[in-house]
Amino acid sequence: MQKEYFIEVLNVEMEHLTDNKLRKLQLTELELLKEVDRICRKNNIDYSLYAGTLLGAVRHKGFIPWDDDADIAFRPKEYQKFFEACKNDLNTEKFFLQDYRTDPNYRWGYAKLRRKNSAFIRKGQEHMKYQNGICIDLFVLYNVPNNILLRIFYNFIFLIIRKCLYSEAGMVSAPHTLLRIWYRILYIIPRNLIFSFANKLIYKQPSELISQMYYPNLKRCKYGIPAYAMEEFTELEFEDTVFKVFKEYDKILKFIYGDYLMLPPKEKRNSHNPTVKIIFPK
Repeated sequence: MQKEYFIEVLNVEMEHLTDNKLRKLQLTELELLKEVDRICRKNNIDYSLYAGTLLGAVRHKGFIPWDDDADIAFRPKEYQKFFEACKNDLNTEKFFLQDYRTDPNYRWGYAKLRRKNSAFIRKGQEHMKYQNGICIDLFVLYNVPNNILLRIFYNFIFLIIRKCLYSEAGMVSAPHTLLRIWYRILYIIPRNLIFSFANKLIYKQPSELISQMYYPNLKRCKYGIPAYAMEEFTELEFEDTVFKVFKEYDKILKFIYGDYLMLPPKEKRNSHNPTVKIIFPK
């Protein structure tokens, strides 16, 4: 990468972003959100702001002031339509759609849209070789089996899949030697084999619950969110733009956060994982 593409570099060690750097990061992520919205509207693709970004739209009409990432959710068919649309409509001078099919070194189970000529590296992931520009997360929400035993089985299997995919990071950043050794063993499993197995396992029958199986970090709804809450769409203001959201966003946010309109205590108003390098695009 040539230096003239960048205007600022931040190197930190287990520190949170300053307010100025955080806002610059959010505005770059807003540019990425707008590109997703542009492509989806052009191709009649449904999507929704999701998780903390959806909460920000409802509670703050923009980013949560201390949030350092942005999330969008698709149903599987809609994401595949988006993936195909990006082949022709994505502004490839500025953006890169990253999933396991477009980046041979990428190991996460959800996609990202990245800003080219930038960098955003989390603590513990400095050694990983995938493209690492400033990004937003693109989650796919999958059906969850209705049978409780099958639901528990799927949850366990995808836990193993996530650990296998995380192994490249875990073998360096895990806190204990034995755990790092265990991740090194898991890393032997070919990445493509893991994704092939996971794709065959995806549950395609109608279901009562929907979950981001590769990244189920929703503690209040372990097995997923009711599917009925994600069937229709509306629009909400977010920063200076109007984006699509699930029409039942109030129910979704209550499932995820409980009383989501109440601000957390000041000591919990922090960004996500510590960042070791940010390079902003010019």
